[in-house]
Amino acid sequence: MERSFERFKGIHPGLILERELKRQAIKPSPFTLSIEDTHRQVFNAIIKGKRGIPVPLYLKVDKALGVEEGTFALLQTYHDIEKVKGNTFENQIPNLSSLRKALFWDTDIENIDWENQYKAVIKRVFERGNQSEKDEITRFYGPEKIKRVLADYKIEPMILHKRLK
Repeated sequence: MERSFERFKGIHPGLILERELKRQAIKPSPFTLSIEDTHRQVFNAIIKGKRGIPVPLYLKVDKALGVEEGTFALLQTYHDIEKVKGNTFENQIPNLSSLRKALFWDTDIENIDWENQYKAVIKRVFERGNQSEKDEITRFYGPEKIKRVLADYKIEPMILHKRLK
């Protein structure tokens, strides 16, 4: 594996692991079996980018692949940093394909200030939106913020999605 990590910064380490296994012509299933105390389901979730690599496992993976110790630790760290940076509000907007433009008929949905206008957005979506729109706004703002705003507007809890209860 290349010593410079610049080109891998921010990429999920599982994807890089999968690439490295292919490069070395190693199938994931036998590789998983060769690493003690590793479940195939966990390993598959890592390769698919759905799960991070825990410390004990990436040390075993480094050794099994013959790469420098700490390689996958650095990759995981770079990925975690990018994930946190991507979660800052300036870089984040809800999935607009989940929201009907008609819901925001009086404004350009592309120009909504999602951070400063969150109360109005939450109120409108929970008063007039469908369940998938409510789910997206809940994912975006988080259930606690949704609960606070709905309580401020005295919107009945019965319209809340089950994840908020």
